[in-house]
Amino acid sequence: MSFQLTGGAPFVLTPATRVRFDAASVGVAAWFMKWLGLDDSAKGTGADIALTVDPALAGELGGEGYKLSCGAGGVAIRGAAAAGVFYGLQSLRQLLPPDVEQSKLRTQNGKLTAPAAEIVDRPRFGWRGSLLDVSRHFATVAEVKRYIDLMALHKLNVFHWHLVDDQGWRIEIKKYPKLTEVGAWRAQTVIQYREQELDGVPHGGFYTQDEIRDVVAYAAERFITVMPEIEVPGHSSAALAAYPQFGNTDAPGYAPRVQERWAIFPETYAPKAETLQFLDDVFTEVLALFPSTFIHIGGDEAMKDQWEASPTGKAFMRANGLKDGHELQSWFIRRTENFLAARGRRLIGWDEIQEGGLAPGAAMMAWRDVKWAVEAARHGHDVVLAPTSHTYFDYSEGDEAEEGGTIGAQTTLEKVYSYEPIPAELEPEHHARVLGAQGQLWRERMPSFARTEYRAYPRLTALAEVVWSARERRDYADFRARLPWLLARLDRLDVNFRRPRK
Repeated sequence: MSFQLTGGAPFVLTPATRVRFDAASVGVAAWFMKWLGLDDSAKGTGADIALTVDPALAGELGGEGYKLSCGAGGVAIRGAAAAGVFYGLQSLRQLLPPDVEQSKLRTQNGKLTAPAAEIVDRPRFGWRGSLLDVSRHFATVAEVKRYIDLMALHKLNVFHWHLVDDQGWRIEIKKYPKLTEVGAWRAQTVIQYREQELDGVPHGGFYTQDEIRDVVAYAAERFITVMPEIEVPGHSSAALAAYPQFGNTDAPGYAPRVQERWAIFPETYAPKAETLQFLDDVFTEVLALFPSTFIHIGGDEAMKDQWEASPTGKAFMRANGLKDGHELQSWFIRRTENFLAARGRRLIGWDEIQEGGLAPGAAMMAWRDVKWAVEAARHGHDVVLAPTSHTYFDYSEGDEAEEGGTIGAQTTLEKVYSYEPIPAELEPEHHARVLGAQGQLWRERMPSFARTEYRAYPRLTALAEVVWSARERRDYADFRARLPWLLARLDRLDVNFRRPRK
């Protein structure tokens, strides 16, 4: 791919700018004109900004690449598909000065110029994602949309929405209203730095199905797929607080609640008919809301104690030839995979789902150790890299006190930028199984959305470049030299980013 400043006269954005587009670019043009503050009168036959979808470019650019030509005569953006045109517009956006991000300044005559340039560009990976945890701390629809907007600016295309965990159930399921009446609310939350104390402040919230549809459509306009995560079989405390009958009711000490602390808890779904029907019903409603090919089922950190202490659980394992709780967990995963596959979807889960063997169509998200990604790829499974070492942005970037509490080791901006998603030990013939990578915003210690932005940026900026750019074109010194231009843009957008230190 190539980027060249040609030295010619710049393009000047004015109130008289006109946008021309073909039928395949209608949606992209509508987004662009709304973002720029241009009304319908900006549509025209002139060539100030021309947007074109040309399927003949697919061989060169793929579905997300683009060609951009910018100069005094106008801007032309071409892609093999509408997504490529959209990403071309993001590059035009970044060529324009940061003031373009403030609507009152977008079309001030003669003040907003883009340098003459020729760009041919396409992404290295098809999966360029970011996880947002809204269970530990709820985020409003407006905050979620803001997060999606920032993803679009960075050409990220998979929004991994972590909707369910022990500390809160955030998605309306009409057949089971107590999931949000009870499971979406906790009485209080552990205080940071004083892990034995609780704040006494109720916390909660959830998204109605109409709100979910709205967010999915909003993301789709920005060529972002929303992938929900519904945890099975562990991380189920909030669900079982609402419907305790679906847990291991005969296990000693069984008393599910919406959890107030950050830990791994013993509650798991029980292997009995009524629980399996509950899970089928939940996923049926989830599939109706999310058109994504992949459905994330978690599958991580499931404690086996209650299964192995429950007479019902032990009887089920004996009857089904399962020797222990590990094999029972694999049974749950395989059953869920079959349910999704029968409905044209694909299961993806954290790397624990591989421990009992993956179903043929299942994909795996590696977070603990790269060995799981290598093993899965060698066995013909698609993998997404999400390692704690480089992509967990709940890990601090600097001093822990300054960061507002942290989990895990320090993860600097340079470390994120140094990340290589293709494992060194993976043979070239298996490289295509690596779909891409994503950054994780686990929000135990991010009670506000401002704190979330502080943890995300500019580390997510660095990761976005990792998953978009060819490895040989990446250079950290060059990235740091370009970064102030992007940070000025984030500043205009009132993003609470962390200013990089020396």
